Amino acid sequence: MNPDSLTLLLLCSQLGLDDESVKPLTLREWNPLVRKMQAASLRPSDLPHLPNSDLRFKLDLDEQLVTRISHLVSRDIQPELNRLASFKIFPLTRADSDYPEKYRSRLKDSAPAVLFYAGEKALLGQPGIAVVGSRHLDEAGQACAKFVGNACGMSGQVLYSGGAKGVDTLSMESALEARGTAVGVLADSLEKQVKVRKEALKMGDLCLVTPYSPNAGFSVGAAMGRNRLIYCLADYAIVVASDVETGGTWAGATETLKNGWVPVFVLEHGQMPDGNKLLLQKGALAFPHPFKEPPVKLPEWLKGKTDKLSSPPAQPSLF
Repeated sequence: MNPDSLTLLLLCSQLGLDDESVKPLTLREWNPLVRKMQAASLRPSDLPHLPNSDLRFKLDLDEQLVTRISHLVSRDIQPELNRLASFKIFPLTRADSDYPEKYRSRLKDSAPAVLFYAGEKALLGQPGIAVVGSRHLDEAGQACAKFVGNACGMSGQVLYSGGAKGVDTLSMESALEARGTAVGVLADSLEKQVKVRKEALKMGDLCLVTPYSPNAGFSVGAAMGRNRLIYCLADYAIVVASDVETGGTWAGATETLKNGWVPVFVLEHGQMPDGNKLLLQKGALAFPHPFKEPPVKLPEWLKGKTDKLSSPPAQPSLF
């Protein structure tokens, strides 16, 4: 790891922290610190070598934060990195040149400081389609999830999903069965999923990535927090099924519509959920069921529907 990346890992991840009284820096704490370092012509890798007095005065930090930073950067995380490497799990930080550029440009300061991944890292941010939706699907929803996954596989697009049951699993498995590629942005249990998806990971057809600790358990907050990360890696998003004003699918879709990260399509059919109807009213584009074009034509169809849409210029963040 490069020194800047290692420092980010020390400051912003839970690795090797046994003392629950010391918490890693949140993005709300890390981003102001970055700006202060830039103003002082310092890099992250300088922090472990600065005495506490310099941290206080050069960066104008209070004593409590100085003590916390000093504790975080002084710990030994190499044993934990070695353990993760035995699972083929590796860190990726905002200080790395191969950190997903779409996160930098679209999320800016909200881009995760640290990611953990397994599998083919080069897939992150490659042209592709995000498929999101409920775990509980009607027949049309199941058919749509499988169709989009198959279409991605046949057309060379990466299938982006959340790796959960329902829409995520159906679309991912269809993409891989069509000899395509997929990225699963996980809210929990990267270590467990590595074991489940061992073959696809080994083949280089899959990347699993998470902004949380690789052994993190499930929480609603984590699931909600990772939704934007699914959308922001893709070029288009297709919402298969959404509840009304509740749940992760709704939250992710409305946030994406508000920020204009990617065009959002919503499955439209006679028995579609009420959430789908309301998302269409909020500006999402209709995705018909059944889709009348051959699967391989899906990217071309999506592009044709969105060519007139424009996105504001983005400015990437540093570290």
